[in-house]
Amino acid sequence: MRRAVAIQLIINRELGLNKIQNPWQGSFAIDYLTDMVEEAVYKEFEALSERGGVLGAMETMYQRAKIQEESLYYETKKHDGSLPIVGINTFLSRADASEEHKGAELIRSTEEEKQDQVAAVRAFQTRHAPRSPAALAALQQAAAGGGNVFAQLMECVKVGSLGQISRALYQVGGQYRRNM
Repeated sequence: MRRAVAIQLIINRELGLNKIQNPWQGSFAIDYLTDMVEEAVYKEFEALSERGGVLGAMETMYQRAKIQEESLYYETKKHDGSLPIVGINTFLSRADASEEHKGAELIRSTEEEKQDQVAAVRAFQTRHAPRSPAALAALQQAAAGGGNVFAQLMECVKVGSLGQISRALYQVGGQYRRNM
């Protein structure tokens, strides 16, 4: 019963299809939604064309900026409640909607746990110091030459830490800096 009601709430709240009689067979609503999506896609294609195609847009980081913009917009709407999402910010069960869940405190590592982790990584690096430079160099070669980076990554994680691997890849491809 609860699931059936939840499904109807989702359909009504997120799609609005309960307000339309027989929305699936030749319905103006589905045609309208299809036309809206199609129009938005064409606008995006035009925006890419104005920037010199996909490669030109990549050079100006248009796609990355658009993704950042849209994700920030979505998260803002979700958190302030103006974009209702069933089970996330609307129609929560009693357990999910309790103050206990809303004000949950983050669990932090103690200083001792942090130092233990740092020591473990340093010991790993020391243990694999003879083999890691060759593996990292092979990874850099694969990344620069268009080879199979995944296969090299699988070998690198056996002898190198995440920091070592990241620095090796940064040297080849540069480091991403978010536009502000």
